[in-house]
Amino acid sequence: MDIRNIAIIAHVDHGKTTLVDQLLKQSGSVRENQQMAERAMDSNDQERERGITILAKCTSVEWNGVRINTVDTPGHADFGGEVERILSMVDGVVLLVDAAESVMPQTKFVLSKALKLGLKPIVVINKIDRHDAQPRETLESIFDLFLSLEANDDQLDFHVLYASGRNGWAVDELEDERKDLTPLFRRIVEDVPAPRPQQLAGEEHPFKMLVTTLEADNFLGRILTGRIESGVITTNRNIKVLSRTGEVIEKARVTKLLAFRGLARVPVERAEAGDLVAIAGLETATVADTLCDLTVEEAIPAHPIDPPTLAMTLAVNDSPLAGREGDKVQSRVIRDRLMREAEGNVALKVHETGEGAFEVAGRGELQLGVLIESMRREGFELSISRPRVVFKTEDGERLEPIEEVTVDVDDAYTGVVIEKISGRKGEMVDMRPTGAGKTRVVFHAPARGLIGYHGEFLTDTRGTGVMNRMFLEYAPHKGPIGGRVNGVLISTEDGEAVAYGLWYLEERGKLFVTPGTKVYQGMIIGQHAKDNDLDVNPTKAKQLTNIRTTSKDEAVRLTPIVPMTLEQAMAYIQDDELVEVTPLNIRLRKRELLPHLRKRARQAAE
Repeated sequence: MDIRNIAIIAHVDHGKTTLVDQLLKQSGSVRENQQMAERAMDSNDQERERGITILAKCTSVEWNGVRINTVDTPGHADFGGEVERILSMVDGVVLLVDAAESVMPQTKFVLSKALKLGLKPIVVINKIDRHDAQPRETLESIFDLFLSLEANDDQLDFHVLYASGRNGWAVDELEDERKDLTPLFRRIVEDVPAPRPQQLAGEEHPFKMLVTTLEADNFLGRILTGRIESGVITTNRNIKVLSRTGEVIEKARVTKLLAFRGLARVPVERAEAGDLVAIAGLETATVADTLCDLTVEEAIPAHPIDPPTLAMTLAVNDSPLAGREGDKVQSRVIRDRLMREAEGNVALKVHETGEGAFEVAGRGELQLGVLIESMRREGFELSISRPRVVFKTEDGERLEPIEEVTVDVDDAYTGVVIEKISGRKGEMVDMRPTGAGKTRVVFHAPARGLIGYHGEFLTDTRGTGVMNRMFLEYAPHKGPIGGRVNGVLISTEDGEAVAYGLWYLEERGKLFVTPGTKVYQGMIIGQHAKDNDLDVNPTKAKQLTNIRTTSKDEAVRLTPIVPMTLEQAMAYIQDDELVEVTPLNIRLRKRELLPHLRKRARQAAE
């Protein structure tokens, strides 16, 4: 069968997964009476909750006798490693851009990767049915982006479609009849070349395949997905695995061969060069390894992945409440889980630091937060440190990661945003009105200055601002940056927080706990209104006596609190504090649990 391999790339929330839903429906891959969830490709629990794509996934549709293998890729910069791997599997990309938001940081990132590989994008300007859509201005900004990324003449001669992925139509010109996605299907078949490896199909060519994704299955074991570069593969055939350097890692038999057909992976007996397949039966092969015939000696070169820029320490939970909620608490179990994650996620690096602690490095706070949230749901208990940036040293000079920050805010809040980011050593490089009373400001800011800023940004813009970040480059160290201004309220007692005790503490600052919350000595229960830490007793109950006082009828009314999310807690803590993560709770505590009590004991002894 004639094959086309494409990836759909875009900034987060520009409509990739919704468009794939419509491609599946209109190609007949999903029956009209078949139940299909909205954003069907976002099958992971966290993907559906957060509304973003985290893992790249393959699907396949047939249109007029052509099989179109489609890869839905993540749109968030933290998961850029997924995009970098996937682009080596495809022969063309569909670049999706929101007609209202226009070009965004991740649009620039994914397009630059596609252009470097020599791929010619098909540009789809999506959501043109929005009331604030600006399709013509968006097209101009896309063309400017192609020029700034030094696209060649062939890539600059891209075709443009206007679409509404949610409503399931695409048109070549804005005036055309808005009916279905036939123009997009036709453009994919005409513009995207057939896989080059298809010329190497047949038994006379040796089998070769580069592994691009890895996942585990309870029944099939390790499942390795990639594109067959040459030859033919059949089930029950013996193959070997070569590392990037050409060393033989293992020899094994293909127990299962799976092809992508619609939303399902179906077993097949045979697959040829050019097709995307998943292979089971191997024990140690991983991402970037080459699966091949026993006669092949040379591995397929793998494209390098951008290095991680943010790291944090994960350790065994050693708080007084450890082991009460989770069943995976030993360092050995945590180590196995992290190593398994690093094996399949090439953008993540893990190494042991000793004493049950592990340093995990990734692309951003969201990527690390998703990993910890997954472990938490699996029953792990962890204590995690504040994220810190990964520095580099070149020619004796210390370098730090710089991010490009794009901010869309109402005109009234532009001043406070510029002031705050400038105070974090950010430099403004562009500022322009985007219409409807909004302004777009672009900064180049050090990544360490942005840790913990997002919550403050939402407060400053009354929840109306949108901030997007993307790694730009390593640059000379920018000097010291101020951290959190406020101190914290630290519990001096073990037990349960009492409404009466918390009521008297409200005037001291903002509370993080509610009545009935289990607390322990050294646990952070709130934010102090001043810049120093304060020892408090949240378990103090009202003394019950028969003496009447003027305060006997005082009603205890506490201000409702919004519990911190995992990412907020990670960004809030300082270097001497930790986040305790369990399946049921997220707590903050001091790294040294009892320094204030030791100090008191020493003073009493003196």
